[in-house]
Amino acid sequence: MGVKETFSSLPWWVKWIAVPVLALVVFGGLIGTVLGVVIHLLFKILVFAALFAGLVYVVRKFTSSSASSRGDW
Repeated sequence: MGVKETFSSLPWWVKWIAVPVLALVVFGGLIGTVLGVVIHLLFKILVFAALFAGLVYVVRKFTSSSASSRGDW
């Protein structure tokens, strides 16, 4: 008897409730750690993008104002 036959012969509540609960109990810490790392990485990327956009804005603002003041000489 293979795994597929064994699994298909189980009641529905074992397949849809007991097995996922067991997986969460066994791998819950690992899943939480992986999700935490992914969320942390996405947050860092978002902060980097915001800081980079701010830097580009400031540099363009100062270079455009200094270019127009050079024309006054």
